[in-house]
This record gives sequence, C-alpha cells and structure tokens, in this order.
Amino acid sequence: MKINGEMHYLWRAVDHEGEVLESFATKDRDKAAALKFMKKIMKRHGCAKTITTDGLRSYRAAMNELNVADRQEVGRWANNRAENSHQPFRRRERAMLRFRRMKTLQQFASVHASFHNHLNQERHLVSRQTYKDRRSAALAEWRQVMG
Repeated sequence: MKINGEMHYLWRAVDHEGEVLESFATKDRDKAAALKFMKKIMKRHGCAKTITTDGLRSYRAAMNELNVADRQEVGRWANNRAENSHQPFRRRERAMLRFRRMKTLQQFASVHASFHNHLNQERHLVSRQTYKDRRSAALAEWRQVMG
C-alpha cells in the first residue's frame, strides 16, 4: 500500500480458521523484514506445522535461517485464506482514503484485526438464530470492554 506516495508493506499472519494473529508494517519486503516478522510470530504463537506463503523468495531465505523451510507451502491456490483475510481490511482502508503515516497503518491494522476476529462469525456454518445469539453476545462483550 502507498503512504504519501511511497510503497509500504503490511505483513499479516492468519491461522487456519482465518483469524488474524499478527500484523506488521515495513518499508521493505526483503529477507530482513520477513525474518523480523517470523521471529515475532514464532515468539508469540510458537512454530506452526505448516506455513503457507506466496512465492516471494525472501520468505524462503528467512525460513532457512530459522530452520523451518521444510514447513513452507507454496502453491497456486494455497494462500487463498490469507489473501481473502485482506479483503475486509482493504475495504476499510479505501473508506478511510488511505493512510498518511506508517504508525497510523500499524495501529489501525492491529485494532481492526482484533475487532474483526472478535465479531466475525462463520455465518455459513450455523443457523440464523445461533448466529444472532453469538453476534449479540460478542457485541455486548465488546461494549463492556470499550465502555
């Protein structure tokens, strides 16, 4: 994404259920940035059984340094879950007319992820009444935390 005409990159870690675990903004998309992001994730969440990424070679270089390169999965449709998790964030970003500073991007990304994880329900997996009950419980809890 562009901030004041300059490209910046938002790194996001998503679990197998689509919940955002971590988000991290950098100016570069290279081995150093990938290594910093992966160390941060592994320190907080531990090492995953499989790590699905796109074909960027800096992921492979960082994973080689962390000795987890054998866990990487790269495929044509392998990272669809990660790409689809970007959509709500992108919609919100467009509504806000982009960001002016990287700090603002980082703050918004972390708050948006926690809010989205808390309120996002798998609508297609449950009945309407169950969905409404869960949604109202989540909103009540969110109001209690924020109020």
